[in-house]
Amino acid sequence: MADAPLSPYIEFKHVSKAFGDNHVLRDVSFDVLPAEMVCILGRSGVGKSVALHQIMGFLKPDSGRVIVAGEDVTDYNELQMEAIRKKVTMVFQNGALFDSLSVAENVAFPLRERGELSEEQIFQVVDGLLEMVGVKEMRELLPSELSTGMRRSVAIARALSAQPECVLYDEPTTMVDPLMAQLLGDLIARLQLQLHLTSVVVTHDMRLAKKLADRIVFLHEGRVIFFGPYKEMEKSEEPILREFLELDELKLEA
Repeated sequence: MADAPLSPYIEFKHVSKAFGDNHVLRDVSFDVLPAEMVCILGRSGVGKSVALHQIMGFLKPDSGRVIVAGEDVTDYNELQMEAIRKKVTMVFQNGALFDSLSVAENVAFPLRERGELSEEQIFQVVDGLLEMVGVKEMRELLPSELSTGMRRSVAIARALSAQPECVLYDEPTTMVDPLMAQLLGDLIARLQLQLHLTSVVVTHDMRLAKKLADRIVFLHEGRVIFFGPYKEMEKSEEPILREFLELDELKLEA
C-alpha cells in the first residue's frame, strides 16, 4: 500500500495582503511539508517577510487562508496564536536579542519561561546549543560585543531552545560577509538534518537557496511566479527568473 501523502505543515491558500495601495501579496498559494525546507525568494519589497509575519500571526491576510501546524490560524486571536508560537519560532533579521543579557542568558530565556528544567539542566542545554551553532566561547559576552553574523548564530540558538517544530528565518545572510554567510547556510542545513525541523527561509541570496531549499517559492510583484525544486527553476524560461539567475552568476564571477 502506498504511503498516504503528508499533510502540509504550513499552507497559504490564495492569500492577499495590501498596505494602502501597495499590494504586497496577490493571491499567493504554496505549502511546506513537515521537515521540509522551503525558501521564499525575490527582490526586496516583494512581500517575503510579510509572508513570515502572517505565519506568526503578527499580520492577518486581507483574503485567503493561512494554515500553520495543521490549524487554520487566519482568524486566531493573540491567545490562540501563543499556542502556535510554541511550535513555530522566528529568527528575525536583526536577531532581536536582549541587549542587557549575555549570550548564554539570551539562549536560556525561552527555557526559563517554560519553567520545566532546573538551572543545572538549563545550563547544559544552553551550552549544547551554543556549541551546536559555534559560539560557545562567547557565552558571557553581550550581543553588542558580537558581529552581525555571530548575533544571528545566537538568535538561532535561542530559537532552538524553545524546541520548536518549525523555524522561520528572515534574511539570515543579509549584511554579513560572504564567509559568515556560508557558515550560517551550513549551520541552517545541519540543523535541518539533525533536528528534522520544518523550515521557511526568506532570502534574496541565490547561493543560500540553492544550498538549502527542497522547494522554492519565487515572488514577483506580489505573485508566485514559480513554486518547485531549485533544479526546475534553473530550467525555467520565465524572463524574471532568468534575469535573477544570470545576475547571480555575474555576482559569483565577480
